[in-house]
Amino acid sequence: MGTTQLESVQEPKYWHLKTVLSEALDSDFAVGEILPNERELAARFGVARATLRQALEQLELEGRLQRRRGVGTTVAPPRVGVAVSTAQREWSGGGAVEAWQPVDCTTAVAPSSVTSVLDVEADEPVHIVRRIRVTHGQTVAAELLYVPSSSVPELSAIEAPSGPARARGVLRELHRLGLDGQDRSVELGSARADDAKELDRLPGAPVLVVTTRYLVAGGTAALSVATYRADTCRLTFGDSGDLEISHHDQERQAS
Repeated sequence: MGTTQLESVQEPKYWHLKTVLSEALDSDFAVGEILPNERELAARFGVARATLRQALEQLELEGRLQRRRGVGTTVAPPRVGVAVSTAQREWSGGGAVEAWQPVDCTTAVAPSSVTSVLDVEADEPVHIVRRIRVTHGQTVAAELLYVPSSSVPELSAIEAPSGPARARGVLRELHRLGLDGQDRSVELGSARADDAKELDRLPGAPVLVVTTRYLVAGGTAALSVATYRADTCRLTFGDSGDLEISHHDQERQAS
């Protein structure tokens, strides 16, 4: 990677540096290779470290770089598709090849933003199922699925009170419902500590938050809040209205 002075550049210095770095990633670095430290890169390109950080952050958001715990900044692999949207009358994880894996289930009072959507009392406990989604051996999303007791009336109290077994019980009862449809929204957010741990990111790292309301008989039967790695994800909307999120993988590349 050669030295480039960024004098008399009309566009923001960090943006021009991002372009220079992106070209260098294509020609001088292999997938998974660790970049030199910030001090060395800043000196090599004749920029302040603050400018360098802005460029690196932008490349991370675009999925060109990954910042890994205890490793540093590495060149990210190419992308493959991860289907997020299912048929409008199917529950997510219902037999999909790349299924959500239940991690835990607890019963607790949900945040007020959730109780209002579920139309339950503010102090009414709901089932909170935690799942992760693993694609090609990589965890790409962590989900909290909020389920009111009214949606799973046949759930036995004798079953395990928590853990993956309880989560599977809640999901099994949900799949008995006749789903009418789904509402989905996507927004950019920052990783909370528990999500960051699941996704192998740093707390506060950029994430995509996909919120899904599952509709039954005119009401919300469950609410999913799924957190995807924004540094390695891309959203694609097809003609059918389905949503696809692509993430990085070394073996395949999205068309």
